[in-house]
Amino acid sequence: MSFKKILIINPYGIGDVLFTTPVISNLRLAYPQATIAYLANQRTADFLKFNSDIAQVFIYERDEFVGKPLKYWELFNSIKQQGFEVVFDFSLNSSFGFLSFACEINKRVGFDYRKRGLFLTDRLPMLGFEEKHVVEYYLDLLRMVQIPVRSLPMKLDIPALDIQWAQGWLNAHKIDPASKPLIAVLPGGGASWGNAAKHKRWSASNYAHLIDKIIENFDAAIILMGDSREEELCREVISLAHFPLHFAVGETSVLGLAALLKECQGAIVNDGGPLHVAAAVGKKTVSIFGPVDPLVYGPYPLTDHTVVQKLLPCQPCYRRFRMARCGHISCLGELSVEEVYRKVQNIL
Repeated sequence: MSFKKILIINPYGIGDVLFTTPVISNLRLAYPQATIAYLANQRTADFLKFNSDIAQVFIYERDEFVGKPLKYWELFNSIKQQGFEVVFDFSLNSSFGFLSFACEINKRVGFDYRKRGLFLTDRLPMLGFEEKHVVEYYLDLLRMVQIPVRSLPMKLDIPALDIQWAQGWLNAHKIDPASKPLIAVLPGGGASWGNAAKHKRWSASNYAHLIDKIIENFDAAIILMGDSREEELCREVISLAHFPLHFAVGETSVLGLAALLKECQGAIVNDGGPLHVAAAVGKKTVSIFGPVDPLVYGPYPLTDHTVVQKLLPCQPCYRRFRMARCGHISCLGELSVEEVYRKVQNIL
C-alpha cells in the first residue's frame, strides 16, 4: 500500500498535536515522497507550519465556523481539491469523518469512540485512553493499516527567528545559562480544560516556596513562563517568593516559548501543554500530576523526565475523558514542597 497524499486531522490542544508528531515521523519514513498535510486549530498551527515533514496546514477554529456555511464550504473545497488518498483522523468526532467522506478521501482511518466512527473505512474501537500513552494509541492507527512503526520522540522544529528572539530576551535580562542553572517554572498550564484548569495546578504558594528552596540551595536563575491569561497566577508566585525572579509570562508566542524553554536546563511544570513543549525540545522536566494519569498523558518518552504525584487511592480520577466530582483535589493539595523539591534535585 502506497500513499502520495496524506491528511492528518487533530483540532485539539498543544499536547494532543505534539502527540501526533511520532505518527508524522513514521509516515515520513514509510512514504519519503508523500505530501503530508494537517488540519489543526490556530493555536497549534505554528508548531506544524515549521515541521519539516508537513507541507500544508489547514486551520479550523470551531467558533469561527458556527453559522458561517461559506467559510466551511471554503475549507471543504480547499481540502477536496488536494485529492488526498488517506486521512488519519484523531478527532474522535463524526463531523470530521463526514468531512473526509465528503472530500472523497477513500481511506479514512481513526478511532470508533462512542460509535462516532461511522464515516471511517478503518476504525479502531476505544472507550478512552487508558493504561498506555496517548502516543501509543495514535501509533496503533498506523499499525492497524500495516504501516511500519518505530519508537520515535516527539518533534518540534523551532525557526531561527524564534531562537534569536529567545537569546535576545536572555541577553536583555542579563541571564547567562552558562554561569548558573537556568530553570523554567510554569505554574499554569492545562488551558484546554478551560475553567477546570485549576484542578491540574499546584498552588502558587507551593511554587513560591519551591522556587525559594531551589535558589537558596543551587543559586539558580528562575524564569516564570506562561500565557497572558496566567499573569495573575504568576504575579502571585512572585509576591510570595523571597528571591527575585525573571518574568516572561505573556511575552512569548508558542514558538517563542519553545525557544526559551530550549535555552533552559530544565522545566518544572504542571500537567498540560507546556510540559509537552519542554519534552519535545529535549529538556528535562519535573511535572506535577493530580487527577490525570501520567502513564497516559505524561511526558513521552519518560527518559529524562520525572513525574511527581501523591499516589492516593482515588488517583487518577480523570478517566475516559471525564473528571470525577471532587471538591478537595487532595492529590495536589497534599503534595508537599519537600516531595517535589527532592525530584527537582535530579535535574539540578
